[in-house]
Amino acid sequence: MTHLRHIVLCFGLLLTAGLTHAQLNTDRITAIGRNALYFDDYVLSIQYFNQVIKLKPYLAEPYQLRAIAKLQLSDYQGALLDCNAAIERNPFQPGAYYTRGYIYRQLGDNQKAEADFSEALIYAPENRTYLLLRADTRAALKQYDEAQADLDYLIRRSPESPSLYFERGIICMQQQDTTGAYEAFSRALQYDSQNASNHSALGVVCLLRNEDDEAFAHIARAIELGSRYEGDHINRGIIYYRKHNYRAAMADYDRAIELAPRSAQCFFNRGVLRQEVGDYNRAYDDFTQALEYAEPDERGPILYQRGMISMHLSQWHDALRDLDSLISLHPTFIPAYYIASRAHTALGEPKAAYSRLEKAEEIERQALNPTSSAKRDSTALNTDVQIARTDTKQKDYRKLFSQRAAQNGEEDSQEQKYKSATRGRVQEKYQDVINEPSIILTYYPQTAAKYDYTLAQFNSRRLLPAALAATTREMPLSAEMVSHHFAQISSLSMTIDILPADLRQIPESEAPRIAMLLFARAIEFAIVQDYASAIEDDTRALTLGGLTKETMALMYFCQANWRARLLEVNIDASEKPSNTGIAAYWRLMLMDYDQVIRYAPEFAFAYYNKANILCQQKDFEAAIQHYSDAIRLDSDFAEAYFNRGLTYIFIGKNKEGLQDLSRAGELGIYQAYNLITRMQ
Repeated sequence: MTHLRHIVLCFGLLLTAGLTHAQLNTDRITAIGRNALYFDDYVLSIQYFNQVIKLKPYLAEPYQLRAIAKLQLSDYQGALLDCNAAIERNPFQPGAYYTRGYIYRQLGDNQKAEADFSEALIYAPENRTYLLLRADTRAALKQYDEAQADLDYLIRRSPESPSLYFERGIICMQQQDTTGAYEAFSRALQYDSQNASNHSALGVVCLLRNEDDEAFAHIARAIELGSRYEGDHINRGIIYYRKHNYRAAMADYDRAIELAPRSAQCFFNRGVLRQEVGDYNRAYDDFTQALEYAEPDERGPILYQRGMISMHLSQWHDALRDLDSLISLHPTFIPAYYIASRAHTALGEPKAAYSRLEKAEEIERQALNPTSSAKRDSTALNTDVQIARTDTKQKDYRKLFSQRAAQNGEEDSQEQKYKSATRGRVQEKYQDVINEPSIILTYYPQTAAKYDYTLAQFNSRRLLPAALAATTREMPLSAEMVSHHFAQISSLSMTIDILPADLRQIPESEAPRIAMLLFARAIEFAIVQDYASAIEDDTRALTLGGLTKETMALMYFCQANWRARLLEVNIDASEKPSNTGIAAYWRLMLMDYDQVIRYAPEFAFAYYNKANILCQQKDFEAAIQHYSDAIRLDSDFAEAYFNRGLTYIFIGKNKEGLQDLSRAGELGIYQAYNLITRMQ
């Protein structure tokens, strides 16, 4: 099969002359497309899948993978068509039904979504993600018993999973079953007492049950644990309000508005409090702000409260404006007519006042008449402070589309690996704030590039088309960037492919130039996610002589990084490598980093990346030593402090870990502070 480097993809066109469709290795193209999909380069992955579909339109897999990419780009209709095409070609793919069900869920068609999730479960009955999504969809359809049955099945498999009890609590809340919700959230808290969402949810249930002291304890604990959910401050403010501690309530409402400056509920509750203490003008302003941000079904109580303030301030026309708007929303809300009658009387409009009273009495008579279809709406408005419901965003994993589940991979659960409750909670905390990624070299840094003298010296020689930047994350490619880099591969290939197969035949004087051409093409391959080809070119470049030590160091560094990316994709694949295969990858990467350190002993990034691999191998003492070497070479290496801190904590050295996390926070990794709070 012709190597992929002879293929130049540009918006679905094959540009290399003389290459027939039959020659293309579609399995290889699909694998590289998967790489791009895995690393969130959706535009690039679509280009690869387009080629496979063009060559083998009878295959189901490329349609399913392209659907996933389109879904991530919010192209729901295009993704739906691709899912249909995949199912037509192979009706036994659970991932295709799951993806289509998720799309229907996003489009609001819950009936079709539930049917597709159920179909997916026929072929993958143990899949956690499918079951969670079906439970969520059944709850949306008010099929609460069926939704709880799905969760019960998952809980039997993972009886110590806090997230599953949390989901059960959410469904109980939807049924207004505060007893069931209390039990479910209590179990979630039993297995994860350091999670702010669990405390927050249990606090809401206690608040609804008028158990204010217990509610206060849980909500305050959620805030101590670093919750940035405005509802926690709203709810604590409500408890203070009920206890007439208005100063503390006001402080919480102010904080809630800082966290959610466009929340109607935040302004409404603060307005009610200001109204209570007689600060009518500022209460009026709060209700005006609340109306600006409120959804249509939230406007009634706000209009009522603002109208009452206008009545108190003798602003009769303003009061009537709000009351008329309220009546248009709730035409059977009797108090609005009585209050409007008083406003008309104050304005000297007795006929209008009488008309309002007459209308109110008519609604009363209709409501009392058992044969009347009219219903009283006199208690439809909650005009008191309003409780903020449970914040599901922090725990609602089922709402996040899982590429892993869509590609039929098994969903490994860390909760199942550790039967000890203490061990399980430690692992969850470790995953909540994971290690900072390894440093990579790229033309497209997504985060701020990090400085290193060795890299700066290399870039100053301008041996590559652009300067390499050191970063932990690179940006996804646009369609224009995809086109450019495939053109670069094509251009470099025209020179490289005429070289002799045995590179030892190249004259010594030409070796450095050829090595840089190979390295340049290796980087281009890596940018378009073809890591196997990148490693091959880099390995060939390293066999040539005449290279400087800094160049050799960077070549080995890139090679190790590309091996890591290739391993990451392979581990996530359905047929992942054996433990022996993974260990072999790790050995090669460690050897590469050792070579980097040999040629550039002051290159801090090599020590840091090597330490990350040692952490994966659970060689924590060696990892700490290498993080320390990186910090010795760069005293402001925030990621090294953060990862060393996590590693210290993982082996029980909390004091050293907290010191490192504090330093990481100073240097800009702000999530360190949340972890410090939790650890303390």
